[in-house]
Amino acid sequence: MLPRNSTGSEDPVGNSSDVNLGDVERVLVPILDVLILVSGVFGHTMVMLILCGRRRRRLGHIGQSPQSFITGTGTNVLLLALSAADLLLLSILPFHTVAIAMQHWPFGNFMCRLVGFMGSACSSASVFTLATLAVSRYLTVVQPATAYGLLSPRRMSMVAALLWVPACCLAVPQLVFRFVGAQHQTLDGLACFAFLSHRDQLIYGLCHFLVAFLLPLVTIAVAYIRIYIFLWMSRNAGKVPQIERYQSKVTQTSAMLVLAFTLCWLPSYSLTLALVADKSSGATGASPRYGAFSVFARLMANSSTVMNPILYVLMSQKFRQDLMRRMGAVYLTCRSSRCSSQTQTQRTCPCCCWPAPFPCSLQSLG
Repeated sequence: MLPRNSTGSEDPVGNSSDVNLGDVERVLVPILDVLILVSGVFGHTMVMLILCGRRRRRLGHIGQSPQSFITGTGTNVLLLALSAADLLLLSILPFHTVAIAMQHWPFGNFMCRLVGFMGSACSSASVFTLATLAVSRYLTVVQPATAYGLLSPRRMSMVAALLWVPACCLAVPQLVFRFVGAQHQTLDGLACFAFLSHRDQLIYGLCHFLVAFLLPLVTIAVAYIRIYIFLWMSRNAGKVPQIERYQSKVTQTSAMLVLAFTLCWLPSYSLTLALVADKSSGATGASPRYGAFSVFARLMANSSTVMNPILYVLMSQKFRQDLMRRMGAVYLTCRSSRCSSQTQTQRTCPCCCWPAPFPCSLQSLG
């Protein structure tokens, strides 16, 4: 989500808590933003490549139940949608980085509105997707027969697309009311503001908090609580073997995604509530008392865009294997004519070059 004042530290609905950043922040924040941008783009690109490749390989998978195939590919669709939303959110990060470094908004009124709209829509779509993922995990674990009929890849693709409708509706005020204004009646004071009155900002901030944070988290909490109650009761009844271990592991990973998202965005939403309740911040949403915390909140919110790939690597052995396979396909390539003639002991492919057939690339990992 995007700042109300894009020359300072930001909160989810567009407030700025410190218009005049110090020299340390002006240098440190862009450096951290670049690290987040590079790692986030790389991580989510690899995630999307792996999930797309996994879906193709599932078509030839032997020994997998139909329920696991359908719900597994349906889950992958939601994870793809989550990565797409994070990539879009990362695409607008450079605009804020430049504004912070220059201490004014140099991109004009149109980009002020567009960047604000995209930030709000993408972050809302992310949490809506996480809520949908939680519901899908509940159906998969607790009601697998129902999940088999509902969680097909085609249906989940439609759901993932429809989630952008409420997300965009919630972001419309950013598109309509944002404007570029001068804080100190000078060119250097130009900033990207969102609302003209404190009352409007208060109403929008509360609505955004309730619809795009609290309500989805309540839905998520209810879904995972019911999942773990079901697993606990099944364990006591001796029915654990009937529950696929794979589904339990996926559920744990999904829960960690939600926890990471909550921890990353909680400081920003806390700052939002503090600022909209602080009348001294006025129409600009600026209050110097939150300076240090606002920098921390912004860093945490931006970090949410890189957390998912990290969690996939840490929690999923299968994802780590897929990542190594994908990295091997990119870096350990060799010429078709020479690699195809190698024996079992020659799979290190010393003739690396670009490009090479995909099967040869995979052999280098054998």
